[in-house]
Amino acid sequence: MDDTVSADAATHVLGIDSGGSGVRVGVAPADIPGGSAAKPLTWSSATPAGVGDRGIDAAALLARVLPAARELLRQAGARRLGAVCVGAAGMATLGDDLRARLPDALADAFGVRRLALAADAVTAYAGALGQRPGAVVAAGTGLIALGAVPEDRTARRGGTDGAYGTEGAGAGGGVAAGGGAGIGWAADRTTDGLTAARTTGGQTTGDRTPDRLTTDRTTGGRTTDRLTGGRTTDRPTTDRLPGGWRRADGWGHLLGDCGGGAWIGRAGLEAAMRAHDGRGGGSKPLLARLEAVFGPAAELPGKLYPRPDRPAVLASFAPEVGRCAAEDPVAEGILRDAARHIAEAAEAVCPRLESSVVALTGGLFRMGAPLLTPVREELAARLPGTRVTEAAGDPLDGALCVAAALATDELRLPRDPGLLTVV
Repeated sequence: MDDTVSADAATHVLGIDSGGSGVRVGVAPADIPGGSAAKPLTWSSATPAGVGDRGIDAAALLARVLPAARELLRQAGARRLGAVCVGAAGMATLGDDLRARLPDALADAFGVRRLALAADAVTAYAGALGQRPGAVVAAGTGLIALGAVPEDRTARRGGTDGAYGTEGAGAGGGVAAGGGAGIGWAADRTTDGLTAARTTGGQTTGDRTPDRLTTDRTTGGRTTDRLTGGRTTDRPTTDRLPGGWRRADGWGHLLGDCGGGAWIGRAGLEAAMRAHDGRGGGSKPLLARLEAVFGPAAELPGKLYPRPDRPAVLASFAPEVGRCAAEDPVAEGILRDAARHIAEAAEAVCPRLESSVVALTGGLFRMGAPLLTPVREELAARLPGTRVTEAAGDPLDGALCVAAALATDELRLPRDPGLLTVV
């Protein structure tokens, strides 16, 4: 698509959020990423986008969002759109029809020449952290963790401890320069398949850092490197950090989503059924809540298994686990296990920067203290010194943030065929 849009035309941007709980559309000024101080104009539907043979049904989605977008643009007094971002659950695996149809359809409808297609995890990230480097755990019915190092960032190797610091943050970034900041992926692989160093107490150990160098130790600002035969270098050198995404989990309720709403709900229902049978590990309080919500326990399989929305049904029981946790050790244990899974996912994707941030977003965290307290404890143990924060915004805010950055040529979030493409 031709990406030339005049400054006069790019007055507003359009964000579309298509998720498991429905579809939302938002319009905001183009020159303020994420919208203005006032809330963006929005439209929402509780009906999720349909899925057909080609994945997410683009025609059906367009039939719903185009009239809503036109009305929002009219209310906003927008002359023309500068950019659009569509964030959709399943974009990577179910987005073929969207990628084929949306560019021309949106160009015909609004004259827009800049379009970003993103996985909902990316828009959740952008809504939570903007374009800052860090990690986001998005937890609702499912769970996914996403970490990012924005593109066009510069790393300094050397400084006070020979690890990596950052010079300058990309647009929207909030990380200050610092020669002694350690950087690397917290898990065993970086986005290019290399093994990242683990940083502990300012010292870096491991097989390879992201630029294929390994720092053994530092003394007085001097760096020792195995791959240079033990030679030391007094001068910090500057390398380009590979911007990229790192994902953990998000594999669905059968293969993963560990610690998410469906996972917690299923564990709670299993404990209830154990109590019903008289087996060990059961919970009578959870059994009572099962029967209050679903009816007789013995009838639950017949009600649950035929449902096409089983993950959502399982997740609907997660709040009951939270309500029982204060007085039921089994429910409390389920949430502690969930917190461990959540922290493991965050640890796997969090880039080690001087001011790393982990943001928590999604409806599951509205459970409050029964889940948030053990999550924060686990994160403090696994990522000491990393700040944990609530998300600044939601996935629709993130779609608007991406669209605004795209409209103003300031998009620094990494491009990725499965996560974020620009056409």
